Amino acid sequence: MCLLAGCKNEPNNSYTIGFSQCTGADEWRKAMIKGMQRELAFHPNVTLLYRDAQYNNQKQIEQIRELANSDIDLLIVSPNEDQPITPIVEEVFQKGIPVVVVDRRITSPFYTAYVGGNNYEVGKIAGEYINTLLKGKGKIIEITGSPKSTPAIDRHKAFMEVMAISPDIEVISINGEWEKQFAKPAFLKIIDQHPDADLIFGHNDRMTVGAYEVMKEKNLLGKVKFVGIDGLAGPDGGIDMVNKGVFEASVIYSPGGEEAIQKAIEILQTGKTNKETILHTAVIDSSNVRMMKMQTDKILSQQDDIEKQQKRIDDQIKIYNNQQVFLYVMSGMLVVTVVLGSLALYSLRENQKINRELKTKNQEILEQRNKVQEMAEKAQEATETKFRFFTNISHEFRTPLTLILAPVEELLAAKKSQATILKKDLQLIHKNALRLLRQVNQLMDFRKIESGKIRLKASQHDLIAFLRDIQLPFEGMAKKRHIDFQIITSLNSLPLWFDADMLDKVFFNLLSNAFKFTGDKGRIYVYVEQDSARNIAIIRVEDTGVGMSAEESKRAFEMFYQGQNAYAKGTGLGLPLSQEFVELHQGKISVQSKKYKGTCFTVELPLGKDHFSGEEISAEKESFLPEQLYLKEECKEEKADLMPGTVPVHEREYTILVIEDNEDLTVFLKERLQENYEVITAADGNQGMKEAFEQIPDLIICDIMLPDTDGLKVTSILKSDLRTSHIPVILLTARNTVEQQIEGMHTGADLYLTKPFSLQFLQESIRSLLMNRAILKNHYMGDVLPNPKASAPINKLDKKFISDFKAIIETRLAEPSLNVDSLCKDLGLSRIQLYRKVKAVLGVAVNDYIQTIRLNKACHHLQQPGVSVADVAYQVGFSSPTYFSTAFKAKYGVSPIEYKNQKYTPQE
Repeated sequence: MCLLAGCKNEPNNSYTIGFSQCTGADEWRKAMIKGMQRELAFHPNVTLLYRDAQYNNQKQIEQIRELANSDIDLLIVSPNEDQPITPIVEEVFQKGIPVVVVDRRITSPFYTAYVGGNNYEVGKIAGEYINTLLKGKGKIIEITGSPKSTPAIDRHKAFMEVMAISPDIEVISINGEWEKQFAKPAFLKIIDQHPDADLIFGHNDRMTVGAYEVMKEKNLLGKVKFVGIDGLAGPDGGIDMVNKGVFEASVIYSPGGEEAIQKAIEILQTGKTNKETILHTAVIDSSNVRMMKMQTDKILSQQDDIEKQQKRIDDQIKIYNNQQVFLYVMSGMLVVTVVLGSLALYSLRENQKINRELKTKNQEILEQRNKVQEMAEKAQEATETKFRFFTNISHEFRTPLTLILAPVEELLAAKKSQATILKKDLQLIHKNALRLLRQVNQLMDFRKIESGKIRLKASQHDLIAFLRDIQLPFEGMAKKRHIDFQIITSLNSLPLWFDADMLDKVFFNLLSNAFKFTGDKGRIYVYVEQDSARNIAIIRVEDTGVGMSAEESKRAFEMFYQGQNAYAKGTGLGLPLSQEFVELHQGKISVQSKKYKGTCFTVELPLGKDHFSGEEISAEKESFLPEQLYLKEECKEEKADLMPGTVPVHEREYTILVIEDNEDLTVFLKERLQENYEVITAADGNQGMKEAFEQIPDLIICDIMLPDTDGLKVTSILKSDLRTSHIPVILLTARNTVEQQIEGMHTGADLYLTKPFSLQFLQESIRSLLMNRAILKNHYMGDVLPNPKASAPINKLDKKFISDFKAIIETRLAEPSLNVDSLCKDLGLSRIQLYRKVKAVLGVAVNDYIQTIRLNKACHHLQQPGVSVADVAYQVGFSSPTYFSTAFKAKYGVSPIEYKNQKYTPQE
């Protein structure tokens, strides 16, 4: 510790000096700054804050005020102009801050000290030297500094006083603003008027150099002499210019940087100093320039060495300080190490204990975080599931409403009703009203369960007879679809206490799902068993349908959940409600399924009634609710009078493809449209696209919600395929928001109808779309073909097809080999695709179109003089003149020769 105390530095006061320079751009000012820096190298405890006003009085005032507010100990000022700067210098001085004025004086005595040359003396010395040099005769051009600066005023005054004693000397004065770039233009303006000048005198060396450069450019150097002021050392300084013989002389005006810092240190350390420090001056000319240059070069070299030594000293001081700090730190660490060593064993054990506790808490926090994240994901999934639910329930409501409102609209619009048609429409309305009733009942049951208001009313029934009653409505559907549907049991009867209404909904839902997901010629078995050991009844509903994945099986009973690859959409309420009803009976329901291998739902119900409370037992058997009986009407086999019959129709001009998964709506649309159009149907998106590519219909009606590929994707694919891009598409959907409609139109759909829709509006829309396509096709066909029949293209893809098709024919028209096969190769289409596309777009066969173009071209060529019929035949691609003549006469009624001689213009 004693050694460390001995290393302690002596106390050393530190100072901050602010320096406001009028400008730092010229070499003289830079020399002042370098001089200050050289002197400061001997005072490491002094900090210099430098500000450059750039010849701006207002800026210098603001900088001086900012320095004064920065807790400086002393201010050095080199004023730009005396009068504007004087008030702020007085203000700083009156605050108690010492002020050293450098180079240029102010108009007030309120400053601490002045350091600088005597500008009057400088001007006088320069004048006397020049007067002697010119021997009292000649013309002088004087380049002054800024007229408002005290150095310029004093120098000019003294110079002119000396020149006044020599009446044979003429002086022309111009303002050079202290800088070469201002002095040269001013000198250029006057030199042409005074090319006979004998001497150029500049108030500083820079302006004098500017005048020299102008004279050199104009080849006017001759015997003219140059004299400057400053006498700076270094390359291109005043001393160097005299040594080179450019200047006759330069008057020394020291920058005073070292002296200013010396004066400032003296004031800060002693508080006393001389108020005036006048720097000496002298003339440098050819008589002493070599000696001065040697001295200044030596001084500069020594100064460089001093700066290098100072840098090394600074580096050594830094190293010393770092080592001292390191020594202190190491000593402190040694003490701390000794202290900590005594606590190490105790702290180690405590830390181990704390670490174990922290690890346990971190694990708990991690588990809680994972649970929160899992809950958030489930909440997000539940939200998305509910959104899908409301989307699907909207679709479920709107399709039956369409099938209710459309027949009602048609019945109201009919002039007279036929009994058969009326009965079919009323039955369709009745069937879809019951479907809506079922959806509403499910929503009501769901609400009752959520609010806890649903109550069980159990009574004793024969389970076997109960299931056979539920089986009856499904037998017609099973027979129609060739599904093996049986109830398999070895029991004649099985008494069981249950709520008949609830279990009717449970098993009706299970069987509905089984029929929904089981294909034709499949198998659906209902097994009924009694487990006496466990005192339960077991009912299994097993099918050979599409099955479910492991994830879908796990989530089958979640509210609103629906499998991703379901073949039919629903509300997502059936199975959750069934589970709730079964659990109200103290039973269990489970599912086992494999993808594409079928599904088995198992319901286990306890025997007896001991598991029911007194409020849950009904003395009388509960009958089925009337609406529940109506629900079974959905599954009854359609009667013969409900099936569409053969409608006598005239020859249909257009073909319409209906892509709809709802069988009732498909039948309804087909019945209403087939009177005027050839109607083909498809039950899903993939089948619909297949029919579209094979049949090339004139118009497509497509539902958006389809089992496999949705209608938006179907529309997008059809509109981007060359074969079907021209076909108008009408989208049917329950999605009725503006954003959803815009999404539908972005796919290229021509019309977007929301359910329930008006049948009359749909029929008028179909007629309008087909008529507009015919009108547009006339535009594309021009005068080539009359009365086009098929729809015309309206999109870029079809325009490109027509353009390419016509371009190939025009280019190869003279080739006899131009036919359907060569066009197929050029366009990249099969023969049947090209035929259907051209027929749909242009309304004619490909060969007919080619021949019409050739004959029209032939008419044009035949009107040209000096062209033979044979030449024309070969020019338009006919293999022989004879075949050409036959075809020409068949189309226009005259031979080519007659047409050419008579200049006959055929009318098509």
